[in-house]
Amino acid sequence: MAAAQNPATLCMHIVVRKDLFSAKMGWTTGMVIAQACHAATACLWKYRDDPDVAAYASEHDGQQMRKVVWEVKGEAQLRNVAKRLTEGEFGHVLWEEQPENIITALATKPYTKEALGNVLSNGCQMFRGA
Repeated sequence: MAAAQNPATLCMHIVVRKDLFSAKMGWTTGMVIAQACHAATACLWKYRDDPDVAAYASEHDGQQMRKVVWEVKGEAQLRNVAKRLTEGEFGHVLWEEQPENIITALATKPYTKEALGNVLSNGCQMFRGA
């Protein structure tokens, strides 16, 4: 197993769907934030034995965790991001809210900025809220 990266350089990336805020979907900001939290928690649990996850979570008792939140227009774009991450062999979780069966968010395991390159910046923009 590879040695862990410096936790100060590791960052989780979370992607949420902007369309969930629309009148048609009717999700509140709090509901979407909860989806991001679900995705991030599930991702950390899925990769809990990864040395980078251990380093990320343990630095100063977890007080130095870095996250970047991105947004995409809708489900198709979120699935496209997941596809690119899978093709690049980047660990991630695509969160599906139950019992509604709605794909709502995605979280990556912690990576350095250099490792992810432009996988997320191509098709995503920084989250700006509802």
